[in-house]
This record gives sequence, structure tokens and C-alpha cells, in this order.
Amino acid sequence: MDTEKDIIVKYEGVDLELDGNTILSDINLTIREGDFVYLIGKVGSGKSTLLKSMYHEVSLEKGSARVMDYYMETIKKKQVPYLRRKVGIVFQDFQLLIDRSVAKNLEFVLRATGWKNKDLMDLRISEVLTQVGMQNKGYKMPHELSGGEQQRIVIARALLNSPEIILADEPTGNLDPEMGSQIVHLLHTIAEGGTAVLMATHNYAVVQRYPGRIVKCEDGYLKEVKGSQGS
Repeated sequence: MDTEKDIIVKYEGVDLELDGNTILSDINLTIREGDFVYLIGKVGSGKSTLLKSMYHEVSLEKGSARVMDYYMETIKKKQVPYLRRKVGIVFQDFQLLIDRSVAKNLEFVLRATGWKNKDLMDLRISEVLTQVGMQNKGYKMPHELSGGEQQRIVIARALLNSPEIILADEPTGNLDPEMGSQIVHLLHTIAEGGTAVLMATHNYAVVQRYPGRIVKCEDGYLKEVKGSQGS
């Protein structure tokens, strides 16, 4: 039975705007532990705006929203870094630091989020690299990795602080179909472990290959697509 405790994201009657223009209206969305949800829609339909609202880069215009234990309409500025530690973000364009190795990229994030013990950091880096199948790549520089390998490192980075939800914004956008498919499979595996995943995508081939819930940004609204399957 579902309980409030299982709910990671709950939006009720939310409006989001950018530069004075309403992008999405009356958003109602619930995401629970272990859910895998595809977010589909045309370019400019509001997918990225919705994702950004979940880590408070875009503020609510109207309505109420809870992400984990944070109420987005009343969240204080000093709470935002703590919210972001519990949200794993996967970008299309990787955003790895090109002047340091994979392990040093991950160590940088841990230090920035308050980790201090080098042994614990090394252990956590090893754990997340193993989780994404990159356990032997910590010494590599980003430019020595394929696009698919870089995206696995980005997912490892998103997992460092044991997030309750991963927000993936077009994570297959820069990858060939086979690599893209592997990344979606990895994200599904993460969801099966209990971490919710919300993935914005244009890639309908992977949606069909790896079924999940589907929500669609269309005509300024967010709609649950009928016939979508639970993951």
C-alpha cells in the first residue's frame, strides 16, 4: 500500500513560468520510491523547466510542491544545497571537468558537498564506479572515454550522495542508439534499487524498449499518457 512516506515528488496545481511567460500550468504529479518515469514532449514544451523546478533553479509561480521533505513554495535559500545533494542530476552534455581524472571529478563533488575523510571518499567513488560498470576507469581522463562511458561517469557522479531521485535531462541525446539504450537500461536498474528516476527524452525507441510511466508536456500542461506501463 502506498503511503506518504513513499512519495518523493508531489506537485499539486503548480504553475511554472520563465521570463514572465507561463510555461506549464496546473501540474499534478506524484513520483514514488523506485518509480521510473519518462518525461516526453517537443523542444520548448517545458520538460527542462519542470526538472529545474525540482532542484529549485526555477521557482513555483502557483500551487504546492514537495520534493522529499522540502516544500518548494517555502524553501529557504540555505536549504537549497541540502535539497540538491539528495537530487542526482544527469545532463545531456556531461559537464565533466576536463582537466582531471574520473576519480578526481568525483572527489571534487564529494569535497564540495562536505565530505572530508579521504578513505571514505575513495570507498564511495569505488562503489559508484562499480555500480555503473566503470570500476577500472577511475584513472582515465574524460577525453579518453567514449560518449557512453562519459555518461556512465555522469550517472556515477549523480549517485555519489545516495539521492532519492535522479533527474536525467536527455541523457541519450549525444549518444548513438546502442549506447543510449545501455544508459537507459542502467537507469532502470537504478530505479529497481529504489531510487526514483525522471528522464526527459525525445528518444521514443528507448521508451518502447524499456517501458515505464510516461508523462507528456503538451500545450502548456503535463498529462499522464494512457497505456503507459509501470516499471
